[in-house]
Amino acid sequence: MKLTLGFSSCPNDTFIFDALVNKKIDNEGLEFDVILKDVETLNQWTLEGKLDITKLSFPAFFQSLDKYILLNAGSALGNGVGPLLISKQKFKSDNYNIDQKLIAIPGLNTTANLLLSFAFPDAKQKMPMLFSAIEDAVLSDKTELGVIIHENRFTYQQRGLFKILDLGEYWEKKMNVPIPLGGIAIKRTIDKQTSIKIDKLIRKSIEYAFANYPLINDYVKTHSQTMSERVMKQHIELYVNNYSIDLGKEGKDAIEKLFEIFLSIKKPQLIHCEETLFI
Repeated sequence: MKLTLGFSSCPNDTFIFDALVNKKIDNEGLEFDVILKDVETLNQWTLEGKLDITKLSFPAFFQSLDKYILLNAGSALGNGVGPLLISKQKFKSDNYNIDQKLIAIPGLNTTANLLLSFAFPDAKQKMPMLFSAIEDAVLSDKTELGVIIHENRFTYQQRGLFKILDLGEYWEKKMNVPIPLGGIAIKRTIDKQTSIKIDKLIRKSIEYAFANYPLINDYVKTHSQTMSERVMKQHIELYVNNYSIDLGKEGKDAIEKLFEIFLSIKKPQLIHCEETLFI
């Protein structure tokens, strides 16, 4: 059986999937057609049901419950891992009219955008763009504010930008659960036995990667050529953890709370609420 598998070129994803896609572990007869794309492209493809297995942001998953179910392995959750709202000027979010400002976001279907809406429900002026272009958009005054994710958490200060609010920290304080950023979903049309096998293989792939860490493998390096090895490690250590190996009850509770917030912001009638979230 050959299945399409999509994830991003970011170090956390290539770290997770290296052993699986490069057959460093026994794939138990499964073959994967691997596609690397930015997360918002994967989100859009999720809405279209394009891939068999995919990395995705949770808002895209919540809108695709009729097509996909979430695996236990491969997700990105944690504490202190959320997106940041940044600006060229230093100020406090509570004395600046953020609702009236143009904000660059890394995609409408990203968890980053959902967390922005959670913190600032009246902020409606948003400009979606590739996550790696957001720092430049703020620096060039294309937008007044930006929501940054991934490795930009480690670079924005070097470029003279300021953190206005840690949107993940805001979520943690309000909800008292980890921040669910993204997960790995599989099509519901794939039989359950195969889905469970893939879930276990992803877990084995992560365990293999951790067993060889802090060595950064060539697969990660190849797809992260603009990053220093230090930033690659920061990225992996921030986004790959025990929740990536298995969501567990705490991880699932956090995702269910995010789903509740999503439904409170979106139109519930558009969501297939009767579907189960987890494999």
